[in-house]
Amino acid sequence: VQLQASGGGLVQAGGSLRLSCAASGRTFSGYEMAWFRQAPGKEREFVASISGSGTTAGYADSVRGRFTISRDNAKNTLYLQMNSLKLEDTGVYFCASGSVRYSTTKSDYHYWGQGTQVTVSS
Repeated sequence: VQLQASGGGLVQAGGSLRLSCAASGRTFSGYEMAWFRQAPGKEREFVASISGSGTTAGYADSVRGRFTISRDNAKNTLYLQMNSLKLEDTGVYFCASGSVRYSTTKSDYHYWGQGTQVTVSS
């Protein structure tokens, strides 16, 4: 399976970005998908996940209410709409695919995209 993340960039605090993750090589709708992020010098952390059907989503406390994860199974694409961005949202964002429902744990996700850089400036 291949995952290709895109949509990152430089944005001012308070602004918005929409990340995309294109998947190929497997039955997309059958798997949990998630976004993680990694800031310089920090561990990779969970951001959001969504069930295969797209009906159930979970969020880290730090992004709940500002970020929305979604998926289009017909297009094999995962999204992350990020609003009201803060300086602390800066990092490399990774999409990932796994088979454990509602997991926030990196080791439960076996396929990873290459990451896309998000930089929030003041």
